[in-house]
This record gives sequence, structure tokens and C-alpha cells, in this order.
Amino acid sequence: MIKLSKYINELASGTIDSTDREIIRELNKNGRISYTDLAKTIGLSRVAIQARVNTLMDNGVIERFTAVINPEKIGIQVSAFFNVEVEPKYLHEIAEQLSEEPWVTSLYHMTGPSKLHMHALFADNREMENFMKDKLYVLPGIASVESQVLIKRYKSRMGMRL
Repeated sequence: MIKLSKYINELASGTIDSTDREIIRELNKNGRISYTDLAKTIGLSRVAIQARVNTLMDNGVIERFTAVINPEKIGIQVSAFFNVEVEPKYLHEIAEQLSEEPWVTSLYHMTGPSKLHMHALFADNREMENFMKDKLYVLPGIASVESQVLIKRYKSRMGMRL
């Protein structure tokens, strides 16, 4: 038990060990792997693996488990990237509002003159146009919007690589 509490303290301080990295790599490959199969792959007991995964989740290392869906397979035809220049005093407010929009898949504050970089998915061009006209352009503090539509996706990866 002392070993587990030491591990939890180390993890809380922001360090993960090589076993955690192995667990994360395996979960990146297959987030649906059972604790039993993961334990066999890593070489620990199922209980130890479950405790480590729970600790990684509790400490925010693993944010969530989710299905990665191919947008084209469910009728999403438009993938667009936006650079939104915002007046500084409105930055946080606009970011909060845009992060609530169901079309927005990611939103980042980037370097430069108060830039928000946003990715969004739309069923078609009309839906994108309506989003821009009814949701984006009407926000107070928007200085400019540049958009680019994806032509072809070669690689898409969720999360980070270890």
C-alpha cells in the first residue's frame, strides 16, 4: 500500500512513470481494451491496472474515453478551420460562447492579436453559412474571421502521442 500512495503522490506532482506511459499507449491504440487484457499486455495485475487507470483519470492525465467518429460516414460534409480575431476585452466571453456551440469541435487561444483558432463540422455549406451568419458574426467584439474548408483529411489524431 505504501508503494501505491507514493505513486499517487508522484502522479499528483505531474510525473508519470514508464508503466503509465505504456498504459496510455495501449489505451490510445484501443480505448475499449479490458483491464484484464491490458494487465496481460503490461505485466501487472488487473487490480493494479484498474487502480492506475483510475488514478490517471482522477488526476486529469486521462481526460475522457470517447469514440472517434469519421464525420464523412455520418453525413458531415464540411470540415472548416477558422481564425477569429477578437477585441481583447471580449476574448474570454466569445471563447465561452463558441465552446458551447455543437458545431465547434476544438477552440484554442493562439498567439497573435487575440486570435481564436477554431475547428467546426457542418452537414453542408448552407449549415456553415448559417453558423457564420447567425452565431459567429453577431458576437460583439469580433474583429475579423478567416475560414478555410478542408479538402482531404490525411491524418487525424485525438489526444497526444507519448
